[in-house]
Amino acid sequence: MEKKRKIKPIAFYLPQFHSIPENDAAYGEGFTEWTNVKKAKPLFEHHYQPRTPLNNNYYCLLDDGVMEKQAELAKQYGLYGFCYYHYWFKDGKKVLEKPLEMMLRNRKINIPFCLCWANENWTKRWDGGNNEIILEQDYDDKEQLKKHISYLISFFKDERYIKINNKPILIIYKPDQIPKLDEVIKIIRSEVRRHGFDGIVLISQHHSFYFNKKDLNLFDYHIQFQPLFSYVDSLNRKWSLKNFIKKMLIKMKLVNILGYTRNKINSTRQEKLKVVSYDDVWNSILNYKVHDKKLIAGAFVDWDNTPRRKNGTCFYGSNPEKYKYYMKQLIKKINNEYASDLLFINAWNEWGESAYLEPDEKYSYKYLEALKEAVDDREN
Repeated sequence: MEKKRKIKPIAFYLPQFHSIPENDAAYGEGFTEWTNVKKAKPLFEHHYQPRTPLNNNYYCLLDDGVMEKQAELAKQYGLYGFCYYHYWFKDGKKVLEKPLEMMLRNRKINIPFCLCWANENWTKRWDGGNNEIILEQDYDDKEQLKKHISYLISFFKDERYIKINNKPILIIYKPDQIPKLDEVIKIIRSEVRRHGFDGIVLISQHHSFYFNKKDLNLFDYHIQFQPLFSYVDSLNRKWSLKNFIKKMLIKMKLVNILGYTRNKINSTRQEKLKVVSYDDVWNSILNYKVHDKKLIAGAFVDWDNTPRRKNGTCFYGSNPEKYKYYMKQLIKKINNEYASDLLFINAWNEWGESAYLEPDEKYSYKYLEALKEAVDDREN
């Protein structure tokens, strides 16, 4: 008999919809996520760019009422909560923190939430530029790590914060970038307990990029962050086949002959737009064999990062009807195969990557309506 649980969809939430001095210096005065969205151009026939928010609602998150309306809209259409990206760098430097701190003070923003520590260096590559570091991480400063946790405690203590058995959940964006990860996690767990909690539920977001199973075991759960999880998983399978072929070529002493041609092909590929089938990726999501109880399911609305990276990656073929169908199938799969009732959706407002549930001029509220129908279908 099929299981039936109340699934809790949580959408990732980007706070980069207000200007900050660091972005002004790197990209020009007044830069926000909307800057890239507005300048996007279609790169092939039927390429849906640029994306325009419904009624030209290019909001600023520092304006009163914006986050209240977002929370109300999200809950109305079946979202359980938001996962806000949180930024903390060397010497305790914070950026994009104002919307989150406003939310913490504003009880009218009435929606469950959690935080994801976006623990990358802040570089110009994020915007399709070079690897020049704007703000860097420093994982060796243990006292700063404790101050970081102390800052997060004010969020953890909020009654809206998502917890499991009096343990706040915290997502770490790319744990593989943290040297001595075991020591860092030990300090995080110890500090949270010191502040009166029964522990903390640590979740990795990009665990498909890992090769160290020992590090994976340090986490309580791992999100299948989509569409990247399934896309990278499929690439890894292809590379496994390529490595097998390469070994055979080495035995046949042909690998050096083919090396020059391969390098020329790879250098050309780096300059080209990648177009990936939306349906193929969703089928990979639904056909994935869930082998680990620590896995948390992920979903994506759409994905196209060409507004940020110009010749980037576009997952082509999304529409609300497809999204509704795939979400219904995924929720059924979660009920039958996953231990966790959480579902992380990419995203609420990643407009620069065309991954958003918020209404736009083309589809209005149809993606939100599709989500609600998928969630309601499992509750009736």
